[in-house]
Amino acid sequence: MNISAYTNEFSYNLRLAFPVILGMLGHTLIGIVDNFMVGNLGSTELAAVSLGNSFIFIALSIGIGFSTAITPLTAEADAEQDDKKIRSIFHHGLLLCTVLGIALFLLTVMSKELMYMMHQPEEVVALAAPYIDWVAFSLIPVVIYQGYKQFADGLSKTKYSMYAILLANVVHVFFNYVLIYGIWFFPKLGVMGAALGTVISRIMMVVFMDLLLRYNESFKDYFKDYFKDFSFKEIKKSVLKKIIDLGFPSAMQMLFEVTLFTAAIWLSGSLGKNSQAANQIALTLASSTFMVAMGLNVTAMIRVSNQKGLQNYKHLIVVARSIFLLAIILEVFFGVIFVVFHNYLPHLFLNMSDAKQAIDNQEIIIITAKLLLVAAVFQVSDGIQVVVLGALRGLQDVKIPMYITFIAYWVVGFPISFYLGKYTSMGAVGIWIGLLGGLTTAAIFLYIRFARLTRKLALEKP
Repeated sequence: MNISAYTNEFSYNLRLAFPVILGMLGHTLIGIVDNFMVGNLGSTELAAVSLGNSFIFIALSIGIGFSTAITPLTAEADAEQDDKKIRSIFHHGLLLCTVLGIALFLLTVMSKELMYMMHQPEEVVALAAPYIDWVAFSLIPVVIYQGYKQFADGLSKTKYSMYAILLANVVHVFFNYVLIYGIWFFPKLGVMGAALGTVISRIMMVVFMDLLLRYNESFKDYFKDYFKDFSFKEIKKSVLKKIIDLGFPSAMQMLFEVTLFTAAIWLSGSLGKNSQAANQIALTLASSTFMVAMGLNVTAMIRVSNQKGLQNYKHLIVVARSIFLLAIILEVFFGVIFVVFHNYLPHLFLNMSDAKQAIDNQEIIIITAKLLLVAAVFQVSDGIQVVVLGALRGLQDVKIPMYITFIAYWVVGFPISFYLGKYTSMGAVGIWIGLLGGLTTAAIFLYIRFARLTRKLALEKP
């Protein structure tokens, strides 16, 4: 097929993806702001936030992964123009997200005792424990927000979540600044100030999202039927089961990847606080570029689900491949940036004017620069695997991809990370080579799965 068939789709793909990318970057910006402001307090504080967030990220991955089930079901119903079905999916999905958010909060608080068995630096654990208690509570509003977001995304209304997260970031920056450093009449809380800033901003994120959808005059009539008259009497086991059947494997897919990166944080922590701080800086930068791929992941879910609802499988393949190609182009670009600026980017996260931190900072910069070179290589693999996962979710094919991601990350990736990180002189760089191996394996086999599945569908229903 002519390459123009794919490039012609780029414009619409980007229009859908751009608000999602900004919204996802908004999520990442919360972590970046925490790292930047806390990093000025010292490497111990930065390592504590890194360790605390590793627990939060695991729980958050489950919540985000589960909520993605709402998008393909909504998008398919939207293509079918079935408003009653759309409303039902939204109400059932939001209920499940609320229950899941509460459960994740409780599990995260209980799991923090694991820190004491992970051979992490004592001073880091002492700061991380109370940080986890507060930030874990923010899982409740953030998973509820995901319910709203995935619903709006399914209707191709991707800009609302962008507005909500950007407004929440304004709130976050303000409260972080005044609570971490004790500005005006606010107390100086340090790491705890970062935790409280995150909680407040995530509560406001839900408030902003609800108001934007419910009361925006341009779409008030469009959304009003979906928001009114929630009733437990309308909740049906069959709809709950359908969302859970899609949501659980999707949650596991994201969990397997996030826990691999979390294991990298823990392994880096066992090598010392400077390795852990370097890992956190490199991971923050890599996560920022990954959000672009996540935006295309959502675009793939929406567009593939729409074509599935229309049963136009030949065009579905064209649409999906156009998104894959776009992801490859963008991730290669980011990889080049990491290579060119790998010695300069770490400075953005450290207080270079503090003489007491000079020796630690120098070691952190050297390690981070090497990690960014590895990250530059796995940009493409990471981008491919996540957009193909989005396309497979759009097809509502989630179980086989769940097994693929488990094998890629925990049978291939983690053993490499563990061996090279703990038993060779590579240290943190060896850990990241394992990440590269896992992501590449996932990208290859997920694409094979998608190609076989869509070829079969196109032959059955041309």
